[in-house]
Amino acid sequence: MTSLGTQRAERTTRSRWAALTVLCAGMLMIILDGTIVSVALPAVQADLGFTASGLAWTVNAYLVPLGGLLLLAGKLGDLLGRRRMLVSGLVLFVLASLLCGLATGAGMLVAARFLQGVAAAMASAVVLGMIVGLFPEPAERAKAMGVYAFVGAAGASIGTLLGGVLTETVGWRWIFLVNVPIGVVAALLSMRLIERDRPLGGAARPDVLGGALVTAGLMLAVFAIVDESGSGMRLGLGVLAAALLAGFVVRQRVAAEPLVRLGIFGSRAVSGGNLVQMLMVAGMLGFQFTATLYLQRALGYPPAQTGMAILPIPVTIAVVSLAWSGRLIGRFGPRTVLLTGEVLLVAGLLLLTRDPVGSYVTDVLPSMLVLGVGAGLSLPAVTTVMMSDATPADAGLASGLANTSQQVGGALGIAALAALATARTDGATAAGAPLQEALAAGYHLAFAAAAASVAVSALIALTVLNRK
Repeated sequence: MTSLGTQRAERTTRSRWAALTVLCAGMLMIILDGTIVSVALPAVQADLGFTASGLAWTVNAYLVPLGGLLLLAGKLGDLLGRRRMLVSGLVLFVLASLLCGLATGAGMLVAARFLQGVAAAMASAVVLGMIVGLFPEPAERAKAMGVYAFVGAAGASIGTLLGGVLTETVGWRWIFLVNVPIGVVAALLSMRLIERDRPLGGAARPDVLGGALVTAGLMLAVFAIVDESGSGMRLGLGVLAAALLAGFVVRQRVAAEPLVRLGIFGSRAVSGGNLVQMLMVAGMLGFQFTATLYLQRALGYPPAQTGMAILPIPVTIAVVSLAWSGRLIGRFGPRTVLLTGEVLLVAGLLLLTRDPVGSYVTDVLPSMLVLGVGAGLSLPAVTTVMMSDATPADAGLASGLANTSQQVGGALGIAALAALATARTDGATAAGAPLQEALAAGYHLAFAAAAASVAVSALIALTVLNRK
């Protein structure tokens, strides 16, 4: 009997870790799509006719629905069943990826990317909750969370490298088509290895209107930043975006089942931490978008070499976050580690504003390494801050807000830096500067603006967050 019980326990343990592998594979695919497209941007622009600032939509059409719908998708997962939400999200992601790979124009690609973002929100919103359910014992749960965190760091590394290799060897369309077999296998294994959970059901209704208001407001805010039709149109779009976001806040006050309980923002850790993260990620993801264009268009790197050139950042992030950040946070506190990391981020971004002398080792590598260390310290620290005041009842909401502010910050940063770089480049070429010089001037301004965003984030962390 004891032997039989041991065998059953071993099978249960193996099945849980197999289920975790499937969940991480699905998340890896979603994380890849946040970075894999960056190296292919010049090729996509040349084939589909994107404008310089409009190119930002290849990334933001994915990030905005991902950020705006995470909370709604998490609520729907609780009500309808997490496995059902996960599998539905993976299937939709496969279909959207196929549409991206077959896109015949800029509009079709942007629409398919938006659909990808919706699918990514559906799948990723429920993964952490499923891991918690799979591993109730604290020690095993900690190991599972470590695997999940490592997949996040590794996904960024693989995305930049794989995007460059695929673009240069078989074409940019395969950065999307590669998702099709991966997603199909992940969906099938999810149905086989993950037990069907019981939906909460009941009378509770998800706040669909709230989800629609916040997503539409964010989309219009991004459009107002990158729109090229004139200042009057941008102002009108900005006002409409603000009205929709204000409507979302009002909706959360009156909804029976709000997506966000507004009282949670009374915590400095939550409100200040999310603002700090939003500005920091705006600078960093905005930098990643402009850096891939800078390396290819201003410095002449081919796509695969561009992926290799940026690879030191995610690799260093993975090493620092896994090996050092936890111990440093435990010894000095998250606020101190966060500030140290943000100072390094500002320094790394400013290093890229120098005029290049023609060597990767001197022009690019120092910045990549400094940025990797800075992000490896800052990202775990700001996550620790944002979750530090969360009660068990609010942990899910605090986690959802953290994920949302990360995606929203990235979308706004990409839009703003793309618009700044384009405006500076157009102004320089109109004044008679050679194209390469004008491009470098535009991207250098974008890097300086990214540094300013992170510097403001550090100032808020210094003045708003409690010393711990």
